[in-house]
Amino acid sequence: MSALDLTGPAGHGRVYWALADCWNVVRRGLTHYQRQPVNIAWQLGFPILSVLLYGYVFGSAMRVPGGGDYKDFLMPGMFVMTMAFGFINTATVVVYDSTKGVIDRFRSMPMTSSAVVAGRGVTDLIVACAELAILMLTALAMGWRPDGGWGFVAAFGLLLWLRFALIWLGVWLGLLVPNPEAAGGLFAVAFPLTMISSIFVAPQLMPDWLGWVAAWNPISSTAAATRELFGTPVGGGDSWVEQHALLMAGGWPVVLTALFLPLAVRRFQRLSR
Repeated sequence: MSALDLTGPAGHGRVYWALADCWNVVRRGLTHYQRQPVNIAWQLGFPILSVLLYGYVFGSAMRVPGGGDYKDFLMPGMFVMTMAFGFINTATVVVYDSTKGVIDRFRSMPMTSSAVVAGRGVTDLIVACAELAILMLTALAMGWRPDGGWGFVAAFGLLLWLRFALIWLGVWLGLLVPNPEAAGGLFAVAFPLTMISSIFVAPQLMPDWLGWVAAWNPISSTAAATRELFGTPVGGGDSWVEQHALLMAGGWPVVLTALFLPLAVRRFQRLSR
């Protein structure tokens, strides 16, 4: 077979087999969720409990700059938090497959090497769509009412765009940490990352130095942009990054993907056969 021949033995091209291998990895991931529903129940249970806790328990004590209902301010932030925490689930699955020899089996099979990483990404995006749908139903039941139209669709797209970028962080960390228990410890990194942001409190209500850090947090840009697109209270400040939340919400995931996608691919290629 010549170097320019893109046709496999069954008459299909390399692109076809790459997509087919990717889809098989996706089917495997979704089958695991189907057979172990407790995993997705945990993934969905934490953000739902957080919505109820902050919305009803702490909501009366919170205020939004410029006024407005705190639940309207909170809900877009909770969607962002769920997308941000998703990289922990990605890392846990990847490190489990790595330590159990599953990835080594994939590498020894006649399949496209990129299918393992790409399949993990597609699976996580599908699960993220389900998480967002259930969270939005919970928010609607609590009285949250976003503006409809293209703004709603764009906000949904920005949330998935952030999740897509953080998938590669999760894959890279999953290939680095030694065992699933260590991957669970990544929560200690994710929790302050989400707390020092505009998910729960507007940055201008924080001390000046902490507010500056929160404003430049990529999660804050997505939270502010989705609030604007949903038509809920923005609570934005006067800094450049807060005034250009939509631009930064689209740009930060590009930066994260450009950083962590090559690291994940390189780490995967370095694994011993």
